[in-house]
Amino acid sequence: MNAAEFGKRVAELRLAKGLTQTVLAKKLNVTTQAISKWERGLGFPDVLIIPQLACELETTTDYLFGCTDIKSYIG
Repeated sequence: MNAAEFGKRVAELRLAKGLTQTVLAKKLNVTTQAISKWERGLGFPDVLIIPQLACELETTTDYLFGCTDIKSYIG
């Protein structure tokens, strides 16, 4: 999985939940710029944030890293 694919998944799930980058950033205690960076495929979150990110987006770490199909998570 490359950073662009990871970022696309984060953005899709965030938007499906109706969250702004700012709201998600506050929930994860990171900056809005960090969320933007991930979603643009310019990097990955710190490994310690990934489980919380998955939880906030109501998905799994496996999905975030491309191991399952999105249809399982978005109605």
